[in-house]
Amino acid sequence: MAVRYQITGGTAAEISASVESGVRSGALPPDSALPPVRALAAALAVSPATVARAYQELRQRGLVATAGRHGTRVRPRPPVATRRAARYPTPGPGVRDLSRGQPDLRLLPPLGPHLARLADRIGPPTGYASAGVLPELAEAARERLTADGVPVDGLTVTGGALDGIERLLAAHLRPGDPVAVEDPGWANLLDLVAALGLRPVAVPVDDDGPTEAGVRDALALGARALIVTSRAQNPTGAAVSADRAGALRALLAGRPDVLLVEDDHAAELARLPLHPLAGATPSWAFIRSVSKPYGPDLRLALLAGDETTVARVAGRMSVGPGWVSTLLQRLVLALWTDPATTELVTRAEESYQRRRVALIAALAGHGLTAHGRSGINVWLPVPDETSAVTALRDAGWAVAPGGLFRIGAPPAVRLTVSPLDDAEIPALADAVAHALRPARPAGFTA
Repeated sequence: MAVRYQITGGTAAEISASVESGVRSGALPPDSALPPVRALAAALAVSPATVARAYQELRQRGLVATAGRHGTRVRPRPPVATRRAARYPTPGPGVRDLSRGQPDLRLLPPLGPHLARLADRIGPPTGYASAGVLPELAEAARERLTADGVPVDGLTVTGGALDGIERLLAAHLRPGDPVAVEDPGWANLLDLVAALGLRPVAVPVDDDGPTEAGVRDALALGARALIVTSRAQNPTGAAVSADRAGALRALLAGRPDVLLVEDDHAAELARLPLHPLAGATPSWAFIRSVSKPYGPDLRLALLAGDETTVARVAGRMSVGPGWVSTLLQRLVLALWTDPATTELVTRAEESYQRRRVALIAALAGHGLTAHGRSGINVWLPVPDETSAVTALRDAGWAVAPGGLFRIGAPPAVRLTVSPLDDAEIPALADAVAHALRPARPAGFTA
């Protein structure tokens, strides 16, 4: 716990509000430990049951997590706006930042020319009655998804992949329901599950995606939903193989009680072919974002699924924001149909593949086994995350600690290849090897 922040309150509501205030102000940054229940109860002169209720409310809202002997801690990304970004501290001068997990900004298509052309032919303003999914975007989306083997019984558009997943879970599940999630998995998704009051059920991941045994165990534990990353899994780079897809389809067959959600966030940047699970359960959704190939600022994702599931998501959109801006939809359609943009995205995919494979090979040259079949990240198991992250920072490299992405998986660090130049890879591999196997101090001499 941050030493200078004092939790106050005489009721459970006041104590939880005090903790939330500390999180919001940054006085209780991510991963801060809260006092044990009995210790805080004694300090505030309240009963332990009062503090326990406060902590329970904070857990249900996704602000804190309880991890056995590690106690109760602030989550890596609690669902409240903070006054300063504490999740990823800015690296010091001269430190190369490989911790962010974002695409290479040098390889994103320029939007200015497309916006200028749209301005010339945008037509009259759009009103409430005529807004929604543009027919021409829907037609192009159906063609692209069908070409990848994804059935399109229903289709809508959401404000990004996580927005679509949130609407799916909110429409199908209730607080306390168990949700099968990949472990390690996307940190934002783990935070979302916590914020919705859902109970994560960890499913181990290998290079071919969620393991068959892990999914079987999650279903046996009553998982009401299963969320799978099709390709370029964050943080491991896993991609669902044809054999794994067949095995998972067999497990999911005849499970009308399970919502299947597939996230193909990398889309055109994923070099490996898609092996979708879409349709394996009666309730399913397949989500494809445009942010990774075309730019993080383009908050749009396609959501295909069975008619009932898509109708629920579209219905929740209608009582909230209504629709994704038709200006944004037209911009995405322009990018899809531009040959120069298609060529640039292809070059980006080849560049990520080259750098990722080179880094994995360079680490292997030091006897280190890393993972990354697809995407922009490399996942490296380590004996101790804190010492590895600290040693690499001191050597001039910032990497993401695996704790942001893990539930019960072993320690690791994530390295994003997007900022890397090819010539930097040998030096990075040398630094990683030294960080994990520091030189022994010289002995005393006479």
